[in-house]
Amino acid sequence: MSQTKTVLVSVKHLFFLDITKKLKIIIFKFFHNFLSCPDLPKQNGKVAIVTGGARGMGYEISRHLASLDMHVVIAGNEEHEGLAAVKKIREELNQGKGAACSTDFVISLFLVEFMYLDLASLTSVRHFVQRYKAKGLPLHVLVNNAGVMLVPERRTEDGFELHFGLNYLGHFLLTNLLLDVLKKSGKPGKCSRIVIMSSATHYGGRLTLDDLQGRMCYSAHGAYAQSKLALLLFSYHLQDQLWVRGDPVTVNAVDPGMVDTALYDNLSSPAQLAKKPFTKLLFRTPAEGASTAIYAAAASELEGIGGLYLYNGRKTESSALSYDQRLQTKLWKESCALVGLQ
Repeated sequence: MSQTKTVLVSVKHLFFLDITKKLKIIIFKFFHNFLSCPDLPKQNGKVAIVTGGARGMGYEISRHLASLDMHVVIAGNEEHEGLAAVKKIREELNQGKGAACSTDFVISLFLVEFMYLDLASLTSVRHFVQRYKAKGLPLHVLVNNAGVMLVPERRTEDGFELHFGLNYLGHFLLTNLLLDVLKKSGKPGKCSRIVIMSSATHYGGRLTLDDLQGRMCYSAHGAYAQSKLALLLFSYHLQDQLWVRGDPVTVNAVDPGMVDTALYDNLSSPAQLAKKPFTKLLFRTPAEGASTAIYAAAASELEGIGGLYLYNGRKTESSALSYDQRLQTKLWKESCALVGLQ
């Protein structure tokens, strides 16, 4: 067999392997019931940041945490959308409590706010952290929810491939710069929490350390899968570091399932048409997709428990590659170099 034919066979094999993985994921999701949010304890006095908290699952996470009397900071790159989300959440909570609100509720009602954050800009991430710290607020919950999916090849202002730069590196820098506040806010028995939004797509992800930006061969699906795998490697490595130092912070990653959100807007027109008949059958609503992240952020039974990959509110095994400690360490070092952390 010629070298050209060998390459073509290999490409076909990889294509069908990728399709097989996707089908397995769909079948798994279809036969596993959705998690509805359980009753969760009030979070009076706690503060949460939700990236991408103005739309889709992020909005549902923000709304639910605010209903638990958390001070919620919606972090996003669309100011008009963010302020509209704040207004909508306040109005909804006000209606839920009725006209005769208690004084405590009136105070908590206005503790939903928007702060500008562009995760595709390392400068914006640093400015966000500076402004947040200037407020003097504690931080008990950080939900790294924002992301992009299946976008055509694009670069961030720092020159990173967009999926890797926004989904992963932006959150990597944000989390590290906020770690000191999270540590100070947590206590033994009342740990601060970091919730990282991953995806079942990570099972098909590959991470090539000498081509993290996908310059050799770009694939939108491959880039997205790599970013979600990177988030898992980061999640596990960070939790190990925190445990070694005895810091009162837990880190858990969640899989929201297949959720009908604007992330699918980048599908081609034929794919959009093909998706529509199956949306209600196979896809979750944003509220259903947000449920595991909300659970990870506030459930009493997860106090002090970290290093998990959660799907439907249960511990699930992530890919074998995500547990590779050598790869976790190498990615951490490379990420520090890319974002300029010592």
